[in-house]
Amino acid sequence: MGNRKVGGYGIEIKKLYKIFGPNGAACVKLVEQGIGKAELIAQHGHVLGLRDINISMPAGGIQVIMGLSGSGKSTLIRHINRLIDPTAGEVLIGDEDVVKMDTAQLREFRRHKTAMVFQKFALLPHRNVLENTLYGLEIQGAPCNRQVDCAMRWIERVGLKGFENRYPNQLSGGMQQRVGLANDAPILLMDEAFSALDPLIRVDMQTVLLDLQKEIKKTIVFITHDLDEALRLGDRIAILRDGEVVQQGTGQDIVMKPADEYIASFVREVNRARIIKAETVATATTDPRRELRISVPVGATLEEAARAMTSAGESETAVVDGEGRTIAVLTLRQAVDAMVNSQTVPANADVKKVA
Repeated sequence: MGNRKVGGYGIEIKKLYKIFGPNGAACVKLVEQGIGKAELIAQHGHVLGLRDINISMPAGGIQVIMGLSGSGKSTLIRHINRLIDPTAGEVLIGDEDVVKMDTAQLREFRRHKTAMVFQKFALLPHRNVLENTLYGLEIQGAPCNRQVDCAMRWIERVGLKGFENRYPNQLSGGMQQRVGLANDAPILLMDEAFSALDPLIRVDMQTVLLDLQKEIKKTIVFITHDLDEALRLGDRIAILRDGEVVQQGTGQDIVMKPADEYIASFVREVNRARIIKAETVATATTDPRRELRISVPVGATLEEAARAMTSAGESETAVVDGEGRTIAVLTLRQAVDAMVNSQTVPANADVKKVA
């Protein structure tokens, strides 16, 4: 493994349906015609798990799947490594359709391309940290002479050097979840991975994941019911309700342009000052040489931009890219308006529409 980046694979989910029951395939047409979840179970005795899911997850990014209990988010993530077989649809990893893999192909896919981190840690209690980390390499059939070296590199990466001989019951919850991150798989599936942790440890683990992701650029699918966590971690977010995608996009899209009242109810209590980026509400400029007395970098939050302006006694600031070029100008009025005013939900918003 050395110091190479793990990298990731893009994931394309297309027209995915899951209907639980003995004749699920026969019910797909009914669902396509508009029958609802309640009607399907009342009239046909089948349960609608997922309806026409279409999500493009870019390689090397964090895709958050968010929703309340029963929304279908955990069902969806289990389709990616085919712990659940879909009723219809495709799950494309690179140029391979996981749905069409035979038993041998699926075994190799699970061994070498995916790893899963659960809420309840899922470590083997009789194996120490090193042995738990080695387990995946053993399953992969990695050469014995490189298993320990590879495992120790991952243990150091996730901040557990010195704990390799400890057993799970000797570790905090956060430490146990770090063991789950110590793997070489390019696709990491995380199902409510931090939900059982205390709030401060949970934030710390989010930071660990983000710092690690800067280096290794895995494709991470992260399930959560917590919007603050989703907004902090997600390069892109998809919100589910009753097995359907209600809205998907960046965190900025979700907060600034909620698709309907359901989404608006999620974002209503968000601290917009700490979420919305300066460039999201700033006025773009075509003059990259334009200079103002103060500037903030792309990615700065409205809170950071407003603090910079008030500290300097200025009413506007440049927003500059990595090369120091001005791409937009943000006024204090724009910042304050965006911090205190919620986006109005369109009256004709369609819950199936994605941003």
